[in-house]
Amino acid sequence: MAAAKTAHHLDRRSIIFVFAGLMTSMFVGSLDQTIVSTALPTIVGELGGVDHMLWVTTAYLLCSTVTMPLYGKLGDLFGRKHLFCACLVFFVTGSVVCGLAGSMWGLIAGRAIQGLGGGGQMILSQAIVADIFPPRERGKYLGIMGAAFGVSAVLGPLLGGWFTEGLTWRWCFWINVPLGLAALAAAAVFLPHRDHGKHPVRSLDLAGAAAMVVAATCLILVISWGGGTYAWDSPVIVGLAVAGVAAAVAFVLAERRAADPLIPLSFFKNRTYLICTAAGLLIMVGMMGAISYLPTYFQIVSGLGATAAGYMTIPMMAGMMLTSTAAGFIASRTGRVKWMPLASCAVAAAVFALLSGIAVDTSLVEMGVLLFALGFGIGLGQQMLVLMVQNEFPVSVVGTATASNNFFREIGATVGASLVGSLFTANLSARLGEAAAGLGDTAAGLDANALTPSVVHAMEPALQQAIQQAYHDALTPVFLVIAPLFVAGFVLLLFLKERPLAVTQEEAGEAREQAARA
Repeated sequence: MAAAKTAHHLDRRSIIFVFAGLMTSMFVGSLDQTIVSTALPTIVGELGGVDHMLWVTTAYLLCSTVTMPLYGKLGDLFGRKHLFCACLVFFVTGSVVCGLAGSMWGLIAGRAIQGLGGGGQMILSQAIVADIFPPRERGKYLGIMGAAFGVSAVLGPLLGGWFTEGLTWRWCFWINVPLGLAALAAAAVFLPHRDHGKHPVRSLDLAGAAAMVVAATCLILVISWGGGTYAWDSPVIVGLAVAGVAAAVAFVLAERRAADPLIPLSFFKNRTYLICTAAGLLIMVGMMGAISYLPTYFQIVSGLGATAAGYMTIPMMAGMMLTSTAAGFIASRTGRVKWMPLASCAVAAAVFALLSGIAVDTSLVEMGVLLFALGFGIGLGQQMLVLMVQNEFPVSVVGTATASNNFFREIGATVGASLVGSLFTANLSARLGEAAAGLGDTAAGLDANALTPSVVHAMEPALQQAIQQAYHDALTPVFLVIAPLFVAGFVLLLFLKERPLAVTQEEAGEAREQAARA
């Protein structure tokens, strides 16, 4: 294996501006995955097209996810600076299109353009950190970026509600323009371009890229549409599933034959990469599953307004910020990180088990403490898994390794939101049926899909209490289903071999060469 290339040596001023740009890019890229959720009812009411509402989130998710491995590979081949700047241009352009949209199709087009940039922003931000800093130094920077990612994921619904109620939903997109342009300016001026050498276009793994895009698209559409837009056994879902499996098989065959594969299959022979990727996927399933439904739970069960329900996510943000940042600095100081994702899974599993035991009258203070503990646990290990993956590979392929790791984590986030949604919807329908049977004509015609906080709050007290109890009884068992995912992650991580973080890039290259010869 070739020795790792030397990292950039930037002065302190350049590092500050570059990292500020990377942080801003990571923040707005991940923020846009969740900020639209609370604004969607208002957007649909103004633009119409309720039948296309799902595509507002699916278009962004689809485009950002399928491009992740492509950005990782292209960055390794041709350098990351110009690619990163192009991603920011895509993202800002898409945000402007969304802000000016006069129809649902215009908004969906803007979201797709945003996604083309958003996936690259997150991947390339992490890979640029690997370009600039040796493994030991990366810890503190990736920790801070992990805090930004976690905070933006939780902050999105709160900001979306605040903009919608206080200004206009269009500010969910206009906010990206100045932030994106600031990040673009910082990258263009201060980020050096690392020449990776001229690679002919024919060396690109086009067959693998095409198969990966088809497989990922089919998977995301099956997860997003199955059980909702279409029945699980409908021809559309079955056809997409079959096509996805066929494309996945074609992808593996293409990677085996490719001279320079999009995702080298040799990565999966690396125990650290395999375990960290699997554990990261499980963590994202649980994290996104919790984030997706907690704000609505507080509105319906606790009777909070949209903004107040958003404020209840602040303890979770605080926990994430605290431990993600602290974990990064500890990793840089000690070089030992295995214990962090282990502790992360243990704490999160315990908190989800406790959340499954909450009652309708559980105080908001108790809920805040539990959510702080959840954020505390998740923040401990999220970015450390990326750091451990990067520590396994030289800079020449670190973008590909980072991108593929994040690609599977993004799939986990999609699966998590869908899994929780399916379980919750099934539980809620059953509980509402029980409530209707107990209340007689008063509860006739109850429809789980028609329940909104405003509708519930306008009902008579007996019916309102029955629905609150049904909503609570539908969600809390889901938490008990999520807890074993973190237990599984903990067990997986026990098999990790502790490899101290390298202090210099040269040391990292020597360590990788020794591992390859072993």
